[in-house]
Amino acid sequence: MLQSLFIRNFVLIDELHIRFDEGFSVVTGETGAGKSIILGALALVLGQRADSKSIQSGADKCVVEAVFNVSAYRLEDFFRSHDLEYDAESCILRRELMSSGKSRAFINDTPAPLSVVKALGDRLIDVHSQHQNLLLADTQFQMNVVDIMAKTESLLVAYRREYERYQDAVRQLEELEALASKSRQDEDYLRFQVEELRTAQLTAGEQEELEAELETLSHTEEIKSALYKVTDSLIGEERGVVQQLKEALHDVEALEAYFPKAKDFAGRLRSAWTDMADLASETDVLKEDVEFDPSRLEWVNERLNTIYSLQQKHRVSSVEELLALQQQFTTQLSAIDSFDEQMEVFTKHRKSIYEVLMILAGQLTDRRCEAVAKIEWQLVDRMVLLGIPNTRFEIELSPKEKPSADGMNEVRFLFSANKNEALKPVAQTASGGEISRLMLCIKAMIAGFAALPAIIFDEIDTGVSGEIADKMADIMQDLGQKMQVITITHLPQIAAKGRAHYFVYKEDTAERTLTRIRRLTTEERINEVARMLSGSSLTEAAVANARALLQKEK
Repeated sequence: MLQSLFIRNFVLIDELHIRFDEGFSVVTGETGAGKSIILGALALVLGQRADSKSIQSGADKCVVEAVFNVSAYRLEDFFRSHDLEYDAESCILRRELMSSGKSRAFINDTPAPLSVVKALGDRLIDVHSQHQNLLLADTQFQMNVVDIMAKTESLLVAYRREYERYQDAVRQLEELEALASKSRQDEDYLRFQVEELRTAQLTAGEQEELEAELETLSHTEEIKSALYKVTDSLIGEERGVVQQLKEALHDVEALEAYFPKAKDFAGRLRSAWTDMADLASETDVLKEDVEFDPSRLEWVNERLNTIYSLQQKHRVSSVEELLALQQQFTTQLSAIDSFDEQMEVFTKHRKSIYEVLMILAGQLTDRRCEAVAKIEWQLVDRMVLLGIPNTRFEIELSPKEKPSADGMNEVRFLFSANKNEALKPVAQTASGGEISRLMLCIKAMIAGFAALPAIIFDEIDTGVSGEIADKMADIMQDLGQKMQVITITHLPQIAAKGRAHYFVYKEDTAERTLTRIRRLTTEERINEVARMLSGSSLTEAAVANARALLQKEK
């Protein structure tokens, strides 16, 4: 429950500290006194959007702090999952808004993201303002009402978990199908490229060998001529180098007996003679082997042209890169060939998840169908008590074609307040007063099922009066037995039934006009109810009537 609300420097409030009782409390005050300001401050601390214009003129910042007792609402997991300190009897939400426009939020004095504050606020208090009546036309709100009454929370969690898996499976299959489709469009191209590269029968290193051979074939005459000259120089009949070395070796060997260095000279000459003789032998053979081969030259040129053409086409510079591309294209073709098999696996996976999803969806539908009849008669009973005796209310639960995050059901609230009037969607047929009463009935009905510490009704009694207001007050009073209820009202019948009564008013100081709130004493409460009955001028009859109303509710 909301234990207290502290406000400083917010709009017309300089400093305000309100302590609230459990059960059913009422808040009254003249129109324009500032009840909406207090609700605005509460909305701020619950995580709503901040506006620096809300800071009181002349102040650097405003502060709003709300203290809740959450001991009965099993919020330990929420605090643990967000790494927050848990204090069941004193959960403190604080919001600070600076004149610069920046704001900070705290949970139990720990800085917290606004999204976390709002998520916690949604579990602590339901602020029902007049605009919230519009929710009655919202199908999501209608489905939430049905689900709360049907107690589908755990089942819905299981369904949504499976629904997410199903969505993932659908997405994966769609991506695979798209990839397969694109790949099949490329299949002919890939097969052509692979076939072209395979036909080329490329081998690593062949380009360098062919380029070297081309150089040789292109200069055959020069090579042959040079080899002839070298061979002739080495072993030519007219003083060839080999013959001259042999003669020199013979002359030096003759000196070995009486010239010590001759042995060393002989060895060196013998080595040179052997090398030159070997070289001469090789060049002699090579000069005969080197022949101009035009067919071989043509083949080498054609082979290199094939390689160069493939390199230019694929924008690479080596045979090794062409071979890598050939492997890549082959792998892509293999993947295309396996798409059908992969899609079969993915399709079976999606189907298995879908079957589980449909079982859970069916259980959700069954649970909702069971709850619908209960909701219908409970709502009609309450609406009859609130002065609409010819109320007819039906919940149309129809199947969806495809599963959604909420199951396989569409929901519509149908309403009629008059005899022989066709049932129509609530938004099309209910008046403002009827909408207010419907919302009150729905809130009262689900209060026992939704674990919420507190609810604030902001003038939900708009459009009603007299006996109907009295009946609405009975519903709120009964609701106050299950949770904390704070009602902002202009009706004395409702104000008289509150366990505690708070009065909002404006006070003029020398500098400014301020909004105040205080809890009324018994005598003050009599006067306030009398004012609500008779207007600004209190009459003895109004006071007596107010006293009787309050006495009746004790």
